[in-house]
Amino acid sequence: MDKPIKYALHEGVHIAYQVVGDGPIDLVYTPGIWSNLEIMWEWPAWARYLNRLASFSRLILFDMRGVGLSDRGPEPPVLELQMDDVGVVMDAAGSDTAAIFGGARGAAMTLLYAATYPERTRALVLYAPFAKTLRSPDWPFGRTAEEQRVFFDRFTREMGTGENLDLQGPSHDERFKQWWARFERLGASPGAWRELAEILASVDVRQVLPHIQAPTLVLHRTGDRISDVAQGRAVAERIPGARFVELPGDDHIPFLGDYDAITNEIEEFLTGAHQAPDTDRVLATVLFTDIVGSTDRAAALGDRAWRDLLEAHHALVRRELAIHRGIEVDTAGDGFMARFDGPARAIRCAQAVAAAVRALGIEIRAGLHTGECELMGADLAGIAVHIAARVAAGAGPSEVRVSRTVKDLVAGSGIGFIDLGAHSLKGVPGEWDLFRAEQ
Repeated sequence: MDKPIKYALHEGVHIAYQVVGDGPIDLVYTPGIWSNLEIMWEWPAWARYLNRLASFSRLILFDMRGVGLSDRGPEPPVLELQMDDVGVVMDAAGSDTAAIFGGARGAAMTLLYAATYPERTRALVLYAPFAKTLRSPDWPFGRTAEEQRVFFDRFTREMGTGENLDLQGPSHDERFKQWWARFERLGASPGAWRELAEILASVDVRQVLPHIQAPTLVLHRTGDRISDVAQGRAVAERIPGARFVELPGDDHIPFLGDYDAITNEIEEFLTGAHQAPDTDRVLATVLFTDIVGSTDRAAALGDRAWRDLLEAHHALVRRELAIHRGIEVDTAGDGFMARFDGPARAIRCAQAVAAAVRALGIEIRAGLHTGECELMGADLAGIAVHIAARVAAGAGPSEVRVSRTVKDLVAGSGIGFIDLGAHSLKGVPGEWDLFRAEQ
């Protein structure tokens, strides 16, 4: 393959990408955790599969961080950073809007990106997606925790041997097994693979699914032994207007078996896809903060001293918002409302503010929720805003309190949580599981 491999730089981390074809629609594609832009073209069937995608698109391929030719970076490759990389690669490739294609473990990042940046997402394609890996009473798909542990142990032990193809690609022959063993060794080390796989296995993006606005195609093979076809069906059912196509076959690896069936469906879907929506709704993490005991403190200090204290508080909050890519939405008295495109950044910002304002002799409370918000100029509205405000109202001094949605989206980030149980939130239906974020 004669197309050069380039690097998009994101906060010191190099993400390898490649542009193939010159079709009328940009298609940004990550194959997931099995990827290496240099090696994948060596196998004829894989090259034909990619060239087929490039025949009707401008195909923008990239290795997700920690895999193939891309850096891992100084932090664990958590979902929020993976989502950032999608946009960074699009920018580097000169793509303002694109169809986003996530294969298998690459699906979670594309789901989060599509919901967070609907104005840049022309369409969404998912192949054998995982929204939640572990089985639970409300998600009867996937493996139990023990089954997942055994699965991880086996894959880590067999990395570089091709032995896992009885699950990944049962239609393989011996020649492919020998090549795949080499590819595994060049894709990631066993430890790197396990780190990324464990992060993705703990992620739960089910709450994101109803907020996808782009036309969506979900493809899944009936006999896939890695990802249950019922999970693919459930993902499609939860995305408004999504189209689900079940294809025959047992191979999880898309270019094994009848890959033309996959590419034909994608071509038909994308050639009729519309432009990215002109939308005023986005998925965002909303942060509320306010000063604990502000009324009593203001009375004790007097108007002038209280005003000076508020100015110092506001400066500290705005400094941390700038560091953590937060956008100030509103400031009323001693409280702030801000939005973030990543929940881990929002938590760390709230924690940094709580620590910084102690030097002023005050404490803040903070609350966060991730959900769909309505953009009204510079303002933000919607039920997610109300939930975040109610979460914050119940927090204690120096406490950063979050909803379960926020907790589920930051899996692998190193942020610890204490379960606070189910709570009623004033004016919000139902019970809400809340958590305290720990330093």
